[in-house]
Amino acid sequence: MSSPATDRAAAGRTDQDDTTRSRVLSLVLAHGPISAAQIAKDLGLTPAAVRRHLDALEAEQIVEVSMVRGSRSGAGRPARRYVVAPGGHEQLGHDYSGLASRALATMGRAGGDELVSRFVSEEIGRWRERYLPQVEAAGSDVEARLNALSAAMSRDGFVASHTTVTPRGPKGVALRSAQLCQGHCPIQDIANEYPEFCEQETELISQLLDVDVRRLSTMAAGAHVCTTHVPLQLRAGHTNSTNHTTARQGGLS
Repeated sequence: MSSPATDRAAAGRTDQDDTTRSRVLSLVLAHGPISAAQIAKDLGLTPAAVRRHLDALEAEQIVEVSMVRGSRSGAGRPARRYVVAPGGHEQLGHDYSGLASRALATMGRAGGDELVSRFVSEEIGRWRERYLPQVEAAGSDVEARLNALSAAMSRDGFVASHTTVTPRGPKGVALRSAQLCQGHCPIQDIANEYPEFCEQETELISQLLDVDVRRLSTMAAGAHVCTTHVPLQLRAGHTNSTNHTTARQGGLS
């Protein structure tokens, strides 16, 4: 029979494990596909400790392994990376998605596609009103605005982050850009049924940043994260019309 002291110690270990596991999951959400080694480095833990938590999350079908090929892995040797599993997204928050989908379906039957589109536009308009003051407060620099937008979207559950890349353009000119990643989508189930959310969210990102963006991947289309290409040096209206059109046809997070 266990003693009170033993029970308290066991409870403490469980609480600590839960806290660490939550931190591991947060990194997978924000930066997946991500390796166990990178998580261990970011959290200051041993790779073995991180793998133990990842194994537990995988057993609960919250995360899953994605085999990623890359130059650092060597030819023909895909590396193990962790992403949030479809079941994990469901557990992380779709409490009202079923109700919202049914409400939109009722609106569609009553007023047709036009009424649904009007609702989506009004909802995206509310997002714009919420995000615009925070983005404008960051000034005119595109990357500063992107930082502000990422933070604002994360507060709404999109787990947004971005990475900056500097590929070489013609004649060796550096063309800086960023990839905005959304590791979670609170309305993914609705977006699957109503792509109007996809198109108008992409348009919103473009308007807030004042650049022509392009969606590279979406969870609604089966990707693990939603990724949006953001040029950091070309203002809206300075890119070609093909890229502008492509951006308008992107999908939702």
